[in-house]
Amino acid sequence: MNGLMARRRAVPSVGFRSRAPQWRTWTPFRLPAHRASSATLAGAYPFLATAPCDTGVYVGTDALTGGPFCFDPWSLYTAGVLTNPNVLLAGVIGQGKSALAKSLAVRSIAAGRRVYVPGDPDPKGEWAAVADAVSGTVLSLGHGLTTRLNPLDPGPPPRGHESAAWVSLVRGRRLRLLSAVAELTLGRELHPVEHGALDAALAVVEQNNVPTIPDVLRALMDPDVAAAVADGATAPQRVSDGRDLAHALRRLVRGDLAGMFDGPSTEQLDASAPMVVLDLSRIGSDDNALALAMTCASSWLEAALTSDTRGQRWVIYDEAWRLLRSVPLVRRMQAQWKLSRAYGIANLLVIHRLSDLDAVGAAGSEARAIAEGLLADCSTRVVYRQETDQLAATGRALGLTTTERDLLPALPRGTGLWKISGRSYVVRHRLHVDELAVFDTDAAMRDPDRAPAAGS
Repeated sequence: MNGLMARRRAVPSVGFRSRAPQWRTWTPFRLPAHRASSATLAGAYPFLATAPCDTGVYVGTDALTGGPFCFDPWSLYTAGVLTNPNVLLAGVIGQGKSALAKSLAVRSIAAGRRVYVPGDPDPKGEWAAVADAVSGTVLSLGHGLTTRLNPLDPGPPPRGHESAAWVSLVRGRRLRLLSAVAELTLGRELHPVEHGALDAALAVVEQNNVPTIPDVLRALMDPDVAAAVADGATAPQRVSDGRDLAHALRRLVRGDLAGMFDGPSTEQLDASAPMVVLDLSRIGSDDNALALAMTCASSWLEAALTSDTRGQRWVIYDEAWRLLRSVPLVRRMQAQWKLSRAYGIANLLVIHRLSDLDAVGAAGSEARAIAEGLLADCSTRVVYRQETDQLAATGRALGLTTTERDLLPALPRGTGLWKISGRSYVVRHRLHVDELAVFDTDAAMRDPDRAPAAGS
């Protein structure tokens, strides 16, 4: 203590004397305290910087620090940085968001992950080329093709799963699928009597082998008399209750989507494949047909995903702005989001802008609330350049600071704002020349010979 006091007495005489003449002190700082965000204070205190994100696969360069930027949702979730592994990726056309999604997928495969794309609606079939490059599997669905997927397939039960619980899980999945298909086709929600008719028809056809949609259609049009009586109804009543349902399901059996989901599956999901892509490019530009195909295909894929619990997987919804127009499909996507942590799934939702949510429903509607819930369940948000008229809505939806919001129109191509559970990064995405050859989506603009044929 004496040594300490001696050193203090040796301090040069700067400041003002206190009542004790042997001590020197400073006058209190009389300016009022000032509060600001770390983004603003960084100008005054440049040593304040976000902790580097160096866990996972290499993405590119941190534009603010010059250091490498890496990302892996599973590792960050395990470390407690993320509350969920899901990712939102938004950006106007031509800014490189598709290239980012593809490089995340391919580089994650090298880290032991697998990738599933439950529907590639792009006419160019972009994801099919990526799957081919990594020796993945491409299942092409469309008119004139022989591939069929039965969306009512149960999938193999997980090891150790109780039989009764598994039966209940499969039955619930099938009812949700059939209800979603009917609602999409009818353009409305089902009535209680229709739910009852659908449940009764499914119960009858499940008594035999694995049911198909034509089996359910026949059970609706020609209901089991004994089952109807057991439920306190008659067969004519069942026919009347399920008439609209039968017409809705008929589209997949004899309508414009016939030949894709109207029989036993001709393919099985290879759980060991590094990437599986369901190519829907032949469906065309009909958004309603695409939503129906996506609903059936994602149900088939869900059965395989929930059965195979080994490993971690990206599930990528590219061009999701088309999918968000379908309320039943958005509901199914919401259920998939809730399954993410239980099954080791990281969902990646790729859209153009936040105003794509307007296609789902008006502000305050149930459909809009579900779609906004998808965004809330994405701990990671990546935003590429946005137009100036989108800044206010984007800032509100994603909780951006004023500085971050004003940055968006000035972002160069391939550079995005990453928001990771409150942390902010500006990242320049880096592509290898071999990746660019596969991921390039603008080749047709420069080389007309690489443009897709009309009607393909």
